[in-house]
Amino acid sequence: MDNNKRPDSMERITTKELADAFIAEQVELVKKQVGDKKVLLALSGGVDSSVVAALLIKAIGKQLVCVHVNHGLMRKGESEQVIEVFQNQLDANLIYIDATDRFLDLLAGVAEPEKKRKIIGGEFIKVFDEEAGKLEGISFLAQGTIYPDILESDGVKAHHNVGGLPEDMQFELVEPVKLLYKDEVRVVGKALGLPSSMVDRQPFPGPGLGVRCLGAITRDRLNALREADAILREEFDNAGLNKTVWQYFIAVPDMKSVGVKDSKRYEGWPAIIRAVNTTDAMSATIEEIPYSILNKITARITAEVEGINRVLYDLTPKPVGTIEWE
Repeated sequence: MDNNKRPDSMERITTKELADAFIAEQVELVKKQVGDKKVLLALSGGVDSSVVAALLIKAIGKQLVCVHVNHGLMRKGESEQVIEVFQNQLDANLIYIDATDRFLDLLAGVAEPEKKRKIIGGEFIKVFDEEAGKLEGISFLAQGTIYPDILESDGVKAHHNVGGLPEDMQFELVEPVKLLYKDEVRVVGKALGLPSSMVDRQPFPGPGLGVRCLGAITRDRLNALREADAILREEFDNAGLNKTVWQYFIAVPDMKSVGVKDSKRYEGWPAIIRAVNTTDAMSATIEEIPYSILNKITARITAEVEGINRVLYDLTPKPVGTIEWE
């Protein structure tokens, strides 16, 4: 039978009971597949890789080696959360690499979006390869492939984080959630005890904030973007909008305008709010955000974030504008 095809008889996982049964089944299958060998996983902190990590820790404990590469383009608190959940709570065998300088130095002065993505993706693979090369006795590579990836690509997840491992590293794949849809992965994650802030995490592009710090990335503007984005997320959470809006974030363009602070003129960047709803990411609609909330977000960002002196709201649906700015 085709292992990459979801059986028609497979029930949609919607409850904790169904999730627990799935977890028990996968734990057995993984133990059988892996035996006493080691498994390597690139743990991004995204939903899919986090759920796979938690599932494999349950199955094989320290035989799983998780590598988390912080490329310096994570949202505020994300790498810290990966360390807190996996190292401190789940006692994972976690290798944490802060490669911030390495990535930001390579990106200095690069304004073209496609070039930025290539640098980030290429360097990620390099860093991961270097770490993998230091490890002894790894026989398996775990991936957070999910069913839509298989449907979209006929079974080959080409764009996946670890798409470029060198030819001489022949790993057998471990893909425990490859027959699940995203909503099912989230249910399984909750059943495994992962925090909802991780399991319900919004889709986040591989290049991270790199595609939201528009144009050539500078550290000060990246920092302003990260802080403004954290304020937006916090206020959406407080207002319950995180339950009704699919994706929301800040983009900061490489342009300045004049503002007034402490009765002096000064130049600052604008922070652009993007908040969209979509079912399939092919098209997206704009959410109506109550004016009082926009007002509060504006007041906080302009008061608390160094370098930002305007807040704008992007009202463009998709089509005509894509969800991300770059």
